[in-house]
Amino acid sequence: MSDIKKKGSIQWSKYAQLIVPAVAILLIIVFNLIRDPSFFSVEITQNNDGNNVLSGNLVSIFNGASELAVLAMGMTLVTAACGGQDISVGALAAIAGSVFVKVLKSGASISIGTIILGFIACCAVAVIFGTFNGTLVSVFRIQPMIATLVLYTCGRSVAYWINGGATPTVSSPLITALGGFIPGIPVPTPILIVIVVAVLFSLLFRFTSLGIYTQSVGINQRAARLNGINTVFIKLLTFMILGACCAVAGVIAVSRLSLINHETLLLEIEMDAILAVAIGGNALSGGKFRLSGSIIGAYAIQALTTTLYAMKVPSTDIKAYKAVVIILIVVIGSPVVKQKLSALWQKLSPGKAVA
Repeated sequence: MSDIKKKGSIQWSKYAQLIVPAVAILLIIVFNLIRDPSFFSVEITQNNDGNNVLSGNLVSIFNGASELAVLAMGMTLVTAACGGQDISVGALAAIAGSVFVKVLKSGASISIGTIILGFIACCAVAVIFGTFNGTLVSVFRIQPMIATLVLYTCGRSVAYWINGGATPTVSSPLITALGGFIPGIPVPTPILIVIVVAVLFSLLFRFTSLGIYTQSVGINQRAARLNGINTVFIKLLTFMILGACCAVAGVIAVSRLSLINHETLLLEIEMDAILAVAIGGNALSGGKFRLSGSIIGAYAIQALTTTLYAMKVPSTDIKAYKAVVIILIVVIGSPVVKQKLSALWQKLSPGKAVA
């Protein structure tokens, strides 16, 4: 009987983190199916270039949440290792986007080589700024939210200086394809980019010990250090990875609009990224994490936003509605509720196993 209890407890702990985001998505789906059964219908239409592409609310949700999903993955690592959040990801994405545009505008024409060079440059710059944030947190032991407040405050000004205060456009079929659709592929390119980033994270966790080390540092930093883990390096590395995620998000955002606006690019997305991590069932105090939970949390937030727009809720009121729903979701995922559900699972698991 004790073995059965132990097995049930292990299974519960393995999937418990995904319950909150799964329930959130399920509630939104059920609500929309009752309100409008055709809400999630997907159609094939022609875009302005005459290509057959997928369209519909479901496609809009997956496409619109692309930048948020990428940032949520990086934010999950920082939260797990440091027990705090980076509130400068929106500003850093604006800096990365400005560098990307600067490189694109430096050439006579925009080619695949120029785009790759621009991405490498903006990724390098974003990683450097991420290293700066990570140094303040890991070396000087400043609380993450306070440490990243510096870049949050001045980041968009830096993005403004990079292009001399201008908002240059980057008109090119290649950029349009990067932020929209690749000819012959009906799925929006940002969705494909999210899949690539998720696969890279999966391979990183599979072939390295980064996931285990990150959780160890977040759960008990002193114990991790005594076991030979370089806690300073792990924290620094998570901020560097988050910097790379900011670069990807910045490139997607710039490619969507074919221009860089340092003031509005991914404005306030850092709050949604933190919420995605929380809704994903990850403890904001650090420790164990599930990247898949944060991704689902990002799509849950976007699904909620799309639902509110479909209900013709004024844009000025959307934040208030989102706040109410998010409070309910966070309360459901609180430690007290989780403890009650865990106890209920352990009571029910032995009976099912014996039967």
